[in-house]
Amino acid sequence: MGATLGVGAPLLAGYRYAIEQGYDVAVTVAGNNKDAPEEIPLLLEPIAENRADFVQGSRFLKRAANLGAMPAYRQIATRLHPLLFSLVARRWVTESTDGFRAVRTSVLSDPRLDLSQTWLRQYELEPYLYLRSIQLGYRTLEVPVTKIYPPKHLGQTKMKPITDWWSILRPLVYVGFGLRK
Repeated sequence: MGATLGVGAPLLAGYRYAIEQGYDVAVTVAGNNKDAPEEIPLLLEPIAENRADFVQGSRFLKRAANLGAMPAYRQIATRLHPLLFSLVARRWVTESTDGFRAVRTSVLSDPRLDLSQTWLRQYELEPYLYLRSIQLGYRTLEVPVTKIYPPKHLGQTKMKPITDWWSILRPLVYVGFGLRK
């Protein structure tokens, strides 16, 4: 059996496809039914109204965020990451790990945003793309979205508590300390 590529590799392939096909915007949605596809217009509206170049869905902007059966370690980590992310980005965000988002392909095509870096193949890509979009001066915006975790017996998450959480912290360390661009 071959090695898994990680979530970053297929996202990069999708972004490349969107650019090559001439799409204006790329939207990413979790393939495990945790996102609500009917909320895609919430992500697209700020871009269509020319108020944003990158729209991040945030499960924490809803009044009563219903996380369903999200494991306890994920609840802690998904609240801690935005704090660390905000320090590095020098801008407050409520969400930094949710992949439910929309981004203009012009942002993805920016040569200052180096998506060819091999270390972006796991969970690093999502926080990296958001962080670099902020740093490069793109207009970013958060909108409230739904994120539901299924009951444990149905499989809540594939993320491993240590290795995969290092993966989403890596962009903050690498980019924050100037080790990568």
